Amino acid sequence: FKVSYLIFCGGFVALNIPVIGQDSVEVLGRSYPRDDFTNVTPKTLSRVGRDLHNQMHHPLWLIKERIKAHFYSSYIGRWGNPLFSVHDNLSPVVSVEQNFDSLLIPPDHPSRKRGDNYYLNRTTMLRAHTSAHQRELVRSGLDAFLLAGDVYRRDEIDSSHYPVFHQMEGVRLFSNHELFSQVCSGDLLSLFERGGRRTPEKQETHSLEAVKLLEFNLKQTLTRLVAQLFGEDVEIRWVNCYFPFTHPSFEMEVRFQGDWMEVLGCGVMEQEILNSAGAGNKLGWAFGLGLERLAMILFSIPDIRLFWSQDERFLKQFRVQDIHQPIVFQPLSKYPPLSNDISFWLPDHGFTENDFYELVRSIGGDLVEKVTLVDEFTHPKTGRRSHCYRIIYRHMERTLTQQEVRFVHGQIEGAAESELGVQGRY
Repeated sequence: FKVSYLIFCGGFVALNIPVIGQDSVEVLGRSYPRDDFTNVTPKTLSRVGRDLHNQMHHPLWLIKERIKAHFYSSYIGRWGNPLFSVHDNLSPVVSVEQNFDSLLIPPDHPSRKRGDNYYLNRTTMLRAHTSAHQRELVRSGLDAFLLAGDVYRRDEIDSSHYPVFHQMEGVRLFSNHELFSQVCSGDLLSLFERGGRRTPEKQETHSLEAVKLLEFNLKQTLTRLVAQLFGEDVEIRWVNCYFPFTHPSFEMEVRFQGDWMEVLGCGVMEQEILNSAGAGNKLGWAFGLGLERLAMILFSIPDIRLFWSQDERFLKQFRVQDIHQPIVFQPLSKYPPLSNDISFWLPDHGFTENDFYELVRSIGGDLVEKVTLVDEFTHPKTGRRSHCYRIIYRHMERTLTQQEVRFVHGQIEGAAESELGVQGRY
């Protein structure tokens, strides 16, 4: 459990201790009743409030600050102030309505699954994306903003996946005048049209002229941002894709060290979202990117667990005078891995791989580098199914012994049987 301390009169006062009780979950000073949907774990809850993106000189803070600096210097409002406001301290505890319904994500959409998210109860969760705050910020009257924060998803275990990561996104809205003011005879053009239909290029109510101009502005904005981050000679390409909250939607890929890598998603905001936020007379674009992904690429950080390291050998490499100073991470000593397999018969129903990954994380924590399904077997007579997983253990800061790994592995075996209903084959 995470404990924050305040030094007071020579003693320590505990603040904001996340607690998972029998009937409630307490996090960030508030209590939420438990129900049949509660699946947040102490290990994940201990990360809430760490706010790596706000820790000065942390690599995620550096990426966030580089993006902020670019928008602050490139986009100035009419009074000489930065056009984009920045919001990086909104609570990660949100309602299910904020996280899904406000973004038009259908009730049966697979992204809502209990197995993929951390629920405090049926109506409250740890946000799965920073977009959960889009509607409330637009409703507050903002037309241009950047938003950064920690997000939470249950996922597989490897060097690029972690149950907590950090996102940054941007939103920009345009009135009729703002979008067409630079266009010849722009006063004759309109954001909207009556009787239109949805096509791959636009939404029902949008005029094609408005969408094409908005798309150009969005892609130009993001091309300039990526050129600032990766260098002016960076190669980029756009790929059409699908998101429930934008249409048309795009992914940007950059060519880096010989490979094309997706670095962000974006698109024209669904008009229904703007209508519900009281901005139905405007059109908008939105983009979102992962701070860990950018930091791993730009700083050559090989393992996502390193972002949570307290090792001074890691942290000191990012203490620079200038946030734009080039940094290439010098790896810590690569300590040897230890691997152990676990095989078990699956229960007839109710087993999901994410449940097993979550159990491994809860017990093994950051000692676990990777979990891989290496074998599946169905008994020819009984029809029973079994899985065999290989768990690779590696400490980021010292050499592990087989004895301590064997102890952790034994705990995982016992918990898998008692909590997941599997039957061990070991």
